[in-house]
Amino acid sequence: MAIALAPDVSTWPEENPQLIGSRCNQCSATTWPRQQRCPQCSGDDLAEIKLPRTGTLIAWTTQGFVPKLPYAGKENADNFQPFGIGLVQLGDVVRVETRLTESDPAVLKTGMDVELTFVPLYVDDSGEEVMTVAFKPV
Repeated sequence: MAIALAPDVSTWPEENPQLIGSRCNQCSATTWPRQQRCPQCSGDDLAEIKLPRTGTLIAWTTQGFVPKLPYAGKENADNFQPFGIGLVQLGDVVRVETRLTESDPAVLKTGMDVELTFVPLYVDDSGEEVMTVAFKPV
């Protein structure tokens, strides 16, 4: 069985999961993950919204070293594999910074279409596979 690293940021494990964001009812700013206050106008009247599953890769890089906790999960220098990190534009709604399923510079292209998925991050102490948000090329 698998569990989500952050269960409140998406509808996973639904069949077609979506990220859960918030939209300010005062100025229409949209954020991911959800916020209690608007980062644009500081208002507190925000509505929960489900974000598009597909988007466009705006910028990317490759994470070539073990990140610090908590993001690193159970990774260490012995089993670390480089991974892609990208800025993804979800329609005309919001940009999100996220893990990518691809890290090969020959494959990743600015402007390419990507789709939401979930990938294993680590196995916890009870043997559960912990899944995290990622976007994959389509």
